[in-house]
Amino acid sequence: DKLDNIGYHSLEVWGGATFDVCLRYLNEDPWERLRLLKQHIKKTPLQMLLRGQSLVGYRPYPDDVVEAFVERSVANGIDIIRIFDALNDLRNLKTAMEAAKRAGAHVQAAIVYTVSPVHTDKNYYLDFAKQLVEMGADSICIKDMAGLLAPYPAYELVKTLKENIDLPLQLHCHYIGGLAVGTYLKAAEAGVDIVDTASVPLAFGASQPPVETVVRVLNGSAYDTGLDIHKLFEIAEYFEELRKATGSPRGFTRITDMPVFDHQ
Repeated sequence: DKLDNIGYHSLEVWGGATFDVCLRYLNEDPWERLRLLKQHIKKTPLQMLLRGQSLVGYRPYPDDVVEAFVERSVANGIDIIRIFDALNDLRNLKTAMEAAKRAGAHVQAAIVYTVSPVHTDKNYYLDFAKQLVEMGADSICIKDMAGLLAPYPAYELVKTLKENIDLPLQLHCHYIGGLAVGTYLKAAEAGVDIVDTASVPLAFGASQPPVETVVRVLNGSAYDTGLDIHKLFEIAEYFEELRKATGSPRGFTRITDMPVFDHQ
């Protein structure tokens, strides 16, 4: 209930690795998890991550399986589906995007960000985003899953996309080597609409930057989130106690993680 009343744009609660973790490690039914969350979260849209044709697995599935999985995801409570392909291959997005549209979900199409002789050209990302718009995307996400997007390139990329595409733009960065907070600040200045964060006990490391830090950084600026930091720390306290009770380590950036800046 407290999470539902914060005023988040959405809560990402399902899909991606959570499906795998429920089955492999927790002996839980991921569908039951989704239905239980939907019972308690009434105001805030629930969001999931979908690996395009690979759904929540590690191999491509037939079209009919993709269509049925997407339809059932929406029927069980998902409002927003973030759909991506690791190689930015439009062929692996098409069926899932069409199925999500038919099911009545908000289709957030993702651009996977990395650094290479090809990907460093922002026109590559702009051309890809325009194709996602043509395919029916309701919003666009820049998905920086390796924490490689630095603040100043983020400013240029977000500015380019916002100037050329009339859709909400969301930025998803992993903390990894610590770029994400600075990246979010420059992205806000460039006009990004939404950024992804985590409650501080679940943040840092391979996760997202802490919501508390991002809220404080933007406080009093033209990009003030308006979120209540006192209530955010109440929620953080709950997750911190849960983390201790389960013996889960706090997220942190290891030196061995940071060479991702070099090897990507």
